[in-house]
Amino acid sequence: MFIYAHPDDIEFGVAGTAALWAKYGSKVTYVVITDGNVGSHEAGITAEKLAETRRAEQTAAAAIAGATCIFLGYHDGLLQPTLELRKELVRLIRRHRPNVVVSGDPTLYFPSGDAYINHPDHRAAAQAAIDAVFPAAEMHLLYPDLDAEGLQPHKVNYVYVSWSQQPPNYYVDITETIDIKIEALRQHVSQLGDWNPEERIKEWNSGTGKQVGFKFAESYRRITLKEIGGEEEKASG
Repeated sequence: MFIYAHPDDIEFGVAGTAALWAKYGSKVTYVVITDGNVGSHEAGITAEKLAETRRAEQTAAAAIAGATCIFLGYHDGLLQPTLELRKELVRLIRRHRPNVVVSGDPTLYFPSGDAYINHPDHRAAAQAAIDAVFPAAEMHLLYPDLDAEGLQPHKVNYVYVSWSQQPPNYYVDITETIDIKIEALRQHVSQLGDWNPEERIKEWNSGTGKQVGFKFAESYRRITLKEIGGEEEKASG
């Protein structure tokens, strides 16, 4: 389960991993918390029309990667890690029972370089996701109404944190899915316009891959909450 704030967040950052897992048989679910409905400078566009466009683009992008989308419909630019949002995410985690939850880093304000501030929605989505995973999703007495619905507690095996403030301790080789990632990203026409993302995405992911001997890679801070016995992984500490 990939939990992020906006349409295109997954494609820019972690869609290579999503596509790889889907290719080898995993059920991959995207939870997109806001509709990205203020992310435009186009004259005359309305938030309602933009939300419709961005949902359609995200649905197409997810299909290319082999994933399905759940849209929560929060307003872009105003996201907060509320208790209500946490409970919504707990509900989804208990319903879908993922082995892995992938999210951003709630502590990341200033990514590398000095020309960018991380969007507050990114931090809020990450905070809500991580708080939903632990301890909320696994606490039997926390949400008795969810128990009454048959949504029993669930302990996630791993949390993968992308763009973390902490050094990465896990790398996913996306060499065989880099083209799928790029094609998925191209679906976000309302955000990309005429820009071709191929060169930039390959530059970013090849730089990551060089750190561990992969042609293209995505990196994470991986937190292990429950080991899966006998799992074979490509990892670097």
